[in-house]
Amino acid sequence: MTAVSHTGMSHHPALRSDNITFAPGAGGGVSMGMMGLGLVLIIATLGIGFTSAGHMPLAHALAAVHVGVMSVAAISIGAMFFLMVFHLTGAGWTATLRRQFENVAAFLPFAWIGMAVLLGIELAKGGVQFAWLNTEHMQNPVLIAKSGFYYWPGKMQPGALPLFFILRTLIYGAFWTFLVTRLRSLSLQQDQTGDRALTAKAKFMCAWALPLFALSIAFCAFDYLMSLDYSFFSTMWGVYYFAGAAFSGSAVVTLVLARLVKAGKVQGAVTSEHFHDMGKLMFSFTVFWAYISFCQYFLYWYANIPEETAFYVHRSGPGWKALGVFLMIGHFGLPFVYLVSRVIKKNVNLISLACVWFIIVHVADIFWIVRPMTYAAEGNDPGLSGIWLDLLGIGGMLLVFGGFLVKKVSSGVLVAVNDPYIEEGLEHRNYV
Repeated sequence: MTAVSHTGMSHHPALRSDNITFAPGAGGGVSMGMMGLGLVLIIATLGIGFTSAGHMPLAHALAAVHVGVMSVAAISIGAMFFLMVFHLTGAGWTATLRRQFENVAAFLPFAWIGMAVLLGIELAKGGVQFAWLNTEHMQNPVLIAKSGFYYWPGKMQPGALPLFFILRTLIYGAFWTFLVTRLRSLSLQQDQTGDRALTAKAKFMCAWALPLFALSIAFCAFDYLMSLDYSFFSTMWGVYYFAGAAFSGSAVVTLVLARLVKAGKVQGAVTSEHFHDMGKLMFSFTVFWAYISFCQYFLYWYANIPEETAFYVHRSGPGWKALGVFLMIGHFGLPFVYLVSRVIKKNVNLISLACVWFIIVHVADIFWIVRPMTYAAEGNDPGLSGIWLDLLGIGGMLLVFGGFLVKKVSSGVLVAVNDPYIEEGLEHRNYV
């Protein structure tokens, strides 16, 4: 473990070494076990799909892994968004929390690798989930009108590579990796040197990078979720995915902080006041998610144009309507009522329960987007039949993500000790 040079608040009892670090090697076995098991489950899921074992089609197996990848990508995106906003706004109360936002965001390049693997399989198989890659669809007038979005500067024809789509995917990976590594590098350098100029560098970078990051989120959501049904379009789709990302990202960071507190770490550095504010963030974004979800639905409902409403009509069918109702209640109704109370927001155990639930409903939301398209082309959607395969693929991805977090959190310093705002973070109090 790297030694840390404390300056400024170095004598504050909350920043003593045993409170902000784990023993060398802590969590290593658990981390490797979780990631190893997760990879086995993912490989098994894809193997079942490729061999059609148990009469499960490849599309179903790919959809299961796809849900897992896009779920953890959203969580990491949400953490990165908050990290950049906190840098830009000089949110001093987050100084003792920032390292955990960095840890959760650090998985983003690996989530992108998952997207790239799925794209590689789609290209090799000629379009399984991505029907727009399938030659049988290339005469569809809707797809022809949109072909430039996928194939530019080339033309859509059998065997052609979707160059524009591939280029965008490469840009996401390069840009996200740059953001994650650069912000984390500046933070770790500051741990060692205490140089306040590093905070200014991070803030400047976030100023120009945040708008580009927002665009990358929107287009990633278009490419890897909305394009599963190439006839569907929504100008609110990027914001919809972002709302879920901010909601789930804040929930995972809060859960990590809660587990650290329960483990006897960050005592005095992360208090009930911090959990109160994290609860406010989760409360805000469950309302924002509901607002965007309703607005998107309402626009299509009152226009009632067949090619626009097909997305919702399909999800109102057997097996999917109940899931939609579950999301209305579980992603908005229950969280809204539960998080209204400041008593719950300030209680580590109670807010931890909320975070676990929020992660579940976030995955259910991505599942509701992706899985109905698995059998759409066949016109015989079995609904939730074969859910065991979905649980296998999604669970595998969540285990990999969880194992990564265990390793990242346990192997580094838990607080950005030389952040210029560390005093404000340590003394943070709520007045509302």
